[in-house]
Amino acid sequence: MDFKKSVKTCFQKYATFNGRASRSEFWYFWLLNYAVYAILLILSNKVPALGFLFIVLGIFFLATLIPFIAVTARRLHDVNKSGWFQILPLPFLLFTDLLILLAGVVFPKIPPILIGVGLYIYLIVLYCSEGDKKNNRFGKEINLKK
Repeated sequence: MDFKKSVKTCFQKYATFNGRASRSEFWYFWLLNYAVYAILLILSNKVPALGFLFIVLGIFFLATLIPFIAVTARRLHDVNKSGWFQILPLPFLLFTDLLILLAGVVFPKIPPILIGVGLYIYLIVLYCSEGDKKNNRFGKEINLKK
């Protein structure tokens, strides 16, 4: 799947969390998102008169948040994992203080952060992994040779 078709597919399946997504569909959409973020941030920092670009960045972020979460869920489905796997690192990275309070044991914040980073690395490996070559519980195999 090429860049244009990948981005088009992601926006056509705006909030479709079922089914499967190929590696190219996921990574091209990821590339589009982060390229636009980088360009808008660089422009808004280099040219102070273009401060409205932060507003444009916020609008772009909100417009692509749901499709990005959806394509990530579909990518995880392609490797036969639940779409919920994408939130595994969040408790460790966002709520380390809460984890310390709930555990009732005082321990350094470093271990939960390391666990979160390890889970992100695991997710990146899943995103890069080849999808199932057969039908799985999330849908039919993706045939990119059409």
